[in-house]
Amino acid sequence: MPQPKIWIYDTTLRDGAQREGIALSLEDKLRIAHKLDEMGIPLIEGGWPGANPKDVQFFWKLKENPLTQAEVVAFCSTCRPSVIAAEDRMLQGVLAAGTRWVTIFGKSWDLHVTEGLQTTQAENLRMIKDTIEYLRSQGRKVIYDAEHWFDGYKNNPEYARETLKTAKEAGAEWLVLCDTNGGTLPHEISQIVQEVVENVGEKNLGIHTHNDSATAVANAIAAVREGVQMVQGTINGYGERCGNANLCSVIPNLQLKMGYSCIEESNLQKLTSMSRAIAEIVNLAPDDHEAFVGRSAFAHKGGIHVSAVERNPMTYEHIQPEAIGNERRIVISDQSGLSNVLAKANSYGMDLNKQDPSTRKILERLKELENQGYQFEAAEASFQLLMQTALGQRQELFKLKGFQVHCELIQEGEKPYSNSVATIKVAVKGQDMLEVAEGNGPVSALDKALRKALVKFYPEIAGFNLTDYKVRILDGGAGTAAKTRVLVESSNGKEPWTTVGVSTNILEASYRAVVEGIEYGLLLQSSVKTLT
Repeated sequence: MPQPKIWIYDTTLRDGAQREGIALSLEDKLRIAHKLDEMGIPLIEGGWPGANPKDVQFFWKLKENPLTQAEVVAFCSTCRPSVIAAEDRMLQGVLAAGTRWVTIFGKSWDLHVTEGLQTTQAENLRMIKDTIEYLRSQGRKVIYDAEHWFDGYKNNPEYARETLKTAKEAGAEWLVLCDTNGGTLPHEISQIVQEVVENVGEKNLGIHTHNDSATAVANAIAAVREGVQMVQGTINGYGERCGNANLCSVIPNLQLKMGYSCIEESNLQKLTSMSRAIAEIVNLAPDDHEAFVGRSAFAHKGGIHVSAVERNPMTYEHIQPEAIGNERRIVISDQSGLSNVLAKANSYGMDLNKQDPSTRKILERLKELENQGYQFEAAEASFQLLMQTALGQRQELFKLKGFQVHCELIQEGEKPYSNSVATIKVAVKGQDMLEVAEGNGPVSALDKALRKALVKFYPEIAGFNLTDYKVRILDGGAGTAAKTRVLVESSNGKEPWTTVGVSTNILEASYRAVVEGIEYGLLLQSSVKTLT
């Protein structure tokens, strides 16, 4: 029997980005979109084009480097009160994004109609109808998000149902029931969805839940059991206030435990690495205790648990961790991990097996660096260099002999500004090179000085750009002596790559990441033989 299909709709780039502490750059959004695409997520909400310049650029940039299988979706509200949809400039920005699918949200709760929009119930229905019909007339497929649906239904079920019927009759392809305040419990979700199915129909219903009552995942699953066919959520549950339904839990629960088809089975094994990579991109520490994908989700420590798991993992594991790309960890003996190294080596074209001493050498070095604070999920360029070092295949393209960085704060008028000067000495092809460069910060100056020293020998470096720089304090209790992890993203204009450095000295950590970024970039160029 074919598995029933559940359409996964990711809103990390819009709803997830509203989480306090997340500020996505344009490059961040593009990287996340492509990772979701590689995962096989069918619908990716990109943002509200017209709301800010970054979201406008995002949709245009995707046209230059399009997704391979996913549909990117533009998001906006219905037209404004007393404004015809065809004349609403907000909708023109959405149409200019050029997406086939558009998600609009409208008011389901009469309280929001009268207090928020300060209009009448009839006008709200007109806004829903006019907006959907206009977008349909422009060749768009429409997903209608019924905002505050469950609160609206509890307060005035007749009017809430009328908003859904209006959207359906106007031509919306999907009707999505939103628990926007996150206060509804699973048994209420089940009951209300049942009533919607009876009164509006069961075809193409969706669910969008928030986690304010810590029930977002449970609510999404409850809705699916009642016939919902689309689940909206975010990676790692990111979102405003307490977050959204966590797709890293929703997907494996539906697919592995309930027999639904959400994504390709082979892609399910990428779930853990994707979760951690996106955590790095948004610059938030991954939750080690997150269900399914957390580092501790399948960790066992001592005593009865360890002895039982070594005999039969089913004794203390609800699924096989490999099914979602995670791994079992016996904390006291630090076992497992070879399969991950082998899979990564194979992806780089390296022919290794479990019996090869080099495999164990790579694993030992990996664990040693992880204990120091390194994290390679979002820094695969550094991991490839690590493997080449362990295999004795890494070229020494240049060697650092030393560097100095001088920073000063200059006061001119009321606005002070900083200036940094870096001096670096490197050995390249038997020659010592001493160069100086200025930058608006110490890392910028160091990066420029290094490139200046190397570009004469490796002219390809002139086409490299440092596109992103992230810093994370790993042990905040240590104060100014805390260990720092630096992620540097570089690009040659065609392909991005990320490297990592760790040190108690932020400049040293930055230098390590910058150096590996340049080194890896050179390996990608035809003038330097790729070592694989």
